Amino acid sequence: MDFLYDIIITAVYCVLGIILMILGNFLIDLAVPCHFPTEIKKGNKAVGWLSAGSFAGIGIILRAAIMSPVAEAVEETLLSGIFSSMIYFAVGIVFFIAGYFTVNFFHKQYNLNKEIGEGNEAAGIMVCGIFVGLAAIISGVIYG
Repeated sequence: MDFLYDIIITAVYCVLGIILMILGNFLIDLAVPCHFPTEIKKGNKAVGWLSAGSFAGIGIILRAAIMSPVAEAVEETLLSGIFSSMIYFAVGIVFFIAGYFTVNFFHKQYNLNKEIGEGNEAAGIMVCGIFVGLAAIISGVIYG
């Protein structure tokens, strides 16, 4: 019975993760001044890297929220686990966008918005790193 329950919980968190990854990517697309679906269709690797970073970062945050040691101390229900995952997701997206704009503000030698829009793969990799780095920090705080 525990095995079936674990599969159901896994399925619920996977569906939640997919939904939140798509939502997170959509919200980041609103903040970065280029249309991700159009850019992906054009083969813009910078947007591909940026999107990959948002998906990976959100996954890292959700994993930490799900595995949080606080959940061990308190019997967590599925509903409360989903709620805490959504809260940490929101925190992550806010900091992903803030991190993007902060780095863009301090690097006067180039404009990330322009570089991403023009398909500069190096800029996309850099933003991917920003997102994954912030996710590692957030997950450390959650799990810490």
